[in-house]
Order: sequence, then C-alpha cells, then structure tokens
Amino acid sequence: QVQLVESGGGLVQAGGSLRLSCAASGRTLSMSAMGWFRQAPGKEREFVAAISRSGGSTTYADFVRGRFTILKDNAKSTVYLQMNSLKPEDTAVFYCAARSAGYYRPSDDPKDYGYWGQGTQVTVSS
Repeated sequence: QVQLVESGGGLVQAGGSLRLSCAASGRTLSMSAMGWFRQAPGKEREFVAAISRSGGSTTYADFVRGRFTILKDNAKSTVYLQMNSLKPEDTAVFYCAARSAGYYRPSDDPKDYGYWGQGTQVTVSS
C-alpha cells in the first residue's frame, strides 16, 4: 500500500508562486511514476503533470507548460509541483497520484493511477 499526503496549498495572488509537495509512505516513490491532477468546483478532474519513475521524463498539460514544473526526489519519497505565474483559473484542489509498482512511465490518464492523496486547495485571487 502507498499513502500520499499533499501539502503546500494556499491562497496566492495572480502572478504568484506556490510549491506543492507530496510525501509517500508505505512504498518508496522510486518504484512509481507519479502525477498531479486538479479539480475545480463543478468540473472534472484533469491532468496537470506527470513524471517517470526515474524522474528523467515528464509530461505536462498544455495549459501549465512553461509555468509548472514537476520534480521527484526518490531519496525523500517526495514529488513536488512548482507553480509559477499562477492564474485565477488555476484555482482547484490539487491531487497527487502514484502508479502501481512496475509502471514507470508518466501518464495523463487518471485511470492509470492506483493511489491518490487527499488533495490540497490552491486558490489564486485576481
């Protein structure tokens, strides 16, 4: 089993930055590809970014490319989402997710992820 705990959310003004963290326990992140997803009120959960098991390959949603960066520290079993140039439309609950052991490629499909955190709220004011 894997337990994921997100932190780092909060309220920030448009143009500001936040860094989300996702700490894993129960199994090291070195065994998993990881992803970040978000869900705004009244909307479907959507893909934000993902990173391979090794951390050497990443993929991003078009609407965050160039503004967000996903990073993985296998030694600390932690994955990060650095968010810069935040916009009010980025307001959402952000979720960390892990693929099952043996799946090392990043994926933008939430059905590929077997483990999810509880989410952290990000609110961007205009």
